[in-house]
Amino acid sequence: MQPNNKLNTCIQILDKAQKDVYLLQNLVSSETINNARNSQSKYKNIQVVYKDNITTIVIKRPEKKNALSMESYKEISDALEEAGNDDSVIAVLTGYGDYFSSGNDLNYALRRSNENPKDMIIELLNVARDFVCKFIDFPKPLVAMVNGPAIGIGATILGLCDLVYASDQATFNTPFSKLGQHPEACSSYTFPRIMGLTKAIEVLLFKKTLTALEACNLGLVTEVFPDSTFQQEVWARLKSYATFPKNCLALSKQLVRSVDKEKLHDVCKKEMELLIKRAN
Repeated sequence: MQPNNKLNTCIQILDKAQKDVYLLQNLVSSETINNARNSQSKYKNIQVVYKDNITTIVIKRPEKKNALSMESYKEISDALEEAGNDDSVIAVLTGYGDYFSSGNDLNYALRRSNENPKDMIIELLNVARDFVCKFIDFPKPLVAMVNGPAIGIGATILGLCDLVYASDQATFNTPFSKLGQHPEACSSYTFPRIMGLTKAIEVLLFKKTLTALEACNLGLVTEVFPDSTFQQEVWARLKSYATFPKNCLALSKQLVRSVDKEKLHDVCKKEMELLIKRAN
């Protein structure tokens, strides 16, 4: 390796470490470190921290690029249920490390190879349906901080979030057709509504990868930030939002979302029925 390449590698490693430290510093202060430890003992795949009137859910499986296993779905569902009832003004979903989420954990089936594959898939889909419904029903503003690639359900779930802030290093990809699967997380409805029919078809059916800027121009992402300042800029904004009146934000969000709520549940049901039919 040439000296310049070594230097660039060192800079990248230090930059990643700095971003991870900044994330943890924002989540865990001296006043909240005990709560952080409690969340870590309660959850294995995520970290949940309440601070500054914000409940933050961090998908924390960096060794799996934050892929979602059945346990991950259950833990995030439980965390959303709790966040919907706690004293926070807003909730945040983000990923730890370089990825937001690489989607479903495709190695999950291999680890349970002694079980009936169809039964296992149907169980996973039912858990995933509950997970999606928690997003549909979430009563407060829900913000996604997309710190890196969002793949599969890691991308489709963004259509159910109220704000999506992305690093300029984030990408968005839904490889369903390549895997013989179908859109989920209500993306068959939300994506065409957000980005238009033809663009949504290109993304959902033909595996079009969107850059952060492209996703922003199409409306899936609210705003893009330089990766080097992503954490600092977004957290400053979120802390400002968290000073707004809690009930006012919650009721306003529910009013805006109420028009589509029944439709989203119906779409989620139909998507899961199709996926279960494929499993059979």
